[in-house]
Amino acid sequence: MDKLPPSIPSRRVTGGWAEWPAVVALRRLARSPAANSLRRLARRAQPVLDVLLVPYRFLGKRMAAAMPKGLYARALIIIITPIVILQSVVAFVFMERHWQTVTQRLSAATVRDIAAIVDLIDTYPADPNFTQIIRIAQDRLGLTISVIPNEPLPPAAPKPFFSLLDSALSREIGRQINKPYWIDTVGRSNLVEIRIQLGDKVLRVLARRSQTYASNSEIFIFWMVGTSLVLLTIAIAFLRNQIRPIQQLADAAENFGMGREMADFNPRGAREVRRASAAFMEMRNRIERQMEQRTTMLAGVSHDLRTVLTRFRLQLALLRETPDIRAMRRDVDDMQRMLEGYLAFARDDADEPTAATNIATLLAEVAENASRVGHDVSQDFTGDPIVSIRPNDFKRCLSNLVMNACRHGDRIELHGSHVDGWLVIHVDDDGPGIEEAEREAVFRPFYRLDEARNLDESGTGLGLPIARDIARFHGGDVTLSDAPGGGLRATVRIPA
Repeated sequence: MDKLPPSIPSRRVTGGWAEWPAVVALRRLARSPAANSLRRLARRAQPVLDVLLVPYRFLGKRMAAAMPKGLYARALIIIITPIVILQSVVAFVFMERHWQTVTQRLSAATVRDIAAIVDLIDTYPADPNFTQIIRIAQDRLGLTISVIPNEPLPPAAPKPFFSLLDSALSREIGRQINKPYWIDTVGRSNLVEIRIQLGDKVLRVLARRSQTYASNSEIFIFWMVGTSLVLLTIAIAFLRNQIRPIQQLADAAENFGMGREMADFNPRGAREVRRASAAFMEMRNRIERQMEQRTTMLAGVSHDLRTVLTRFRLQLALLRETPDIRAMRRDVDDMQRMLEGYLAFARDDADEPTAATNIATLLAEVAENASRVGHDVSQDFTGDPIVSIRPNDFKRCLSNLVMNACRHGDRIELHGSHVDGWLVIHVDDDGPGIEEAEREAVFRPFYRLDEARNLDESGTGLGLPIARDIARFHGGDVTLSDAPGGGLRATVRIPA
């Protein structure tokens, strides 16, 4: 590279944004004593904050546990909660502002009329019966009054807890008339009775409740609640129609995963749900095509290999019986057995339909087959024995587990139960068992616990993998644990 002329000073290339003044200032601030003090204070306050957040976290866990898990229920909460909050706020504002204000003004107007009557009685006492005042109150003010000779006021009755009328009337009478009084807003349904002590007489006033009280609030609340219920009913109906396609898609995926038929499943609902349903159906078709191609390939491989093994058997049958021929015949039998095991592991029998099967009878058949080869096998079953499964597949699963138990134990026990929507079958043996660290490894294909790989003792290492694949194809699983009486317990658990 040519050097710059002496007249042009050289400039060093900076390190990008890391050399910006703002970034440099922030780095210096982060290393300042004040920042260090804040960090130390935050570390000391962390335990206190953790203690203070315990109730919040506890409440959050409780609410999360109490909230519904289904999409339909959560969607209902999303719709109903804002409506309820909005209606509550509107009702509160109406009750506290409009209703209270109107009631106050009506009560003040009624008490103002009563105060005018009191002034007339005190100012013009010439009429001993107050006939003209009673007529004016009745015709002009809509009040029914009477003047009662001197008698004590009734004792004060307990006031209703939520009564705006009592508090408004009492406040206005005390402010405008300022005489001893007694009011009754409960005794008569449509009238309010007011008594005022006027020296040697008592003024008794009967006023309509609508004159002193905003009685249309109940109508407002009724219409508000009624319209909300109508809107909620319509919203729930539409929401149910939108949620149903999602539930049908979930059921179809679950049934397909368990190998069950998906009757009358078509994309429906919103555009996004239709896209998901169409994608699922396309995925199902691809999986079925792949399974069909694999089955066809395995059938061809099986036919070719079995043809070769058959020729071996025929050639060995034509030869003279010798120890070498017997050893070769055993090798051919081992090859046939391994071939059947490999094909059984690779084949999933996807064409076998599900059917209602008597599990108790199936357990008895598996136990009988194991007893024929000289093993002590017992079985029992509780609950409803009818379960919808793929019978041949499930029988192969149980047979593999029982044969594995027979290979390592002398006594086998089969316990089956169908409770709370789950089919559970335990296969117990009295053998040496399997170490806990090896219990997942034995489900790997071709994995055997014997290091010498003795085929006469351990088979091909595909029995347990096949059993687990079948159980998982039914939506369940196979697990291993310690048997109650010692030995190994293999548990099949599938939804049913």
